[in-house]
Amino acid sequence: MRYSYKTNGTCSRQIDFDLEGNVVHNVTFHGGCNGNLQAISKVVEGMTVEQLEGYFSGIDCGGRGTSCSDQLARGVRAAFEKANAD
Repeated sequence: MRYSYKTNGTCSRQIDFDLEGNVVHNVTFHGGCNGNLQAISKVVEGMTVEQLEGYFSGIDCGGRGTSCSDQLARGVRAAFEKANAD
């Protein structure tokens, strides 16, 4: 299923992704550092929510307390929990 996550505290404004069970696919960032975010999108393709969180949760960008990759980890976790609550 396709999800959109509105980011908070980052240059990217939104992250769109597909979640099949707990596996992440087709990540797209809107805004932010295009080259770096394209790389992150390729790296996380096929990762589980847990793997993605293990690599990216808690990463800070410029003292903001979060980063685009941290926001991705938060977004996929939120989508996973929502999908499993329904």
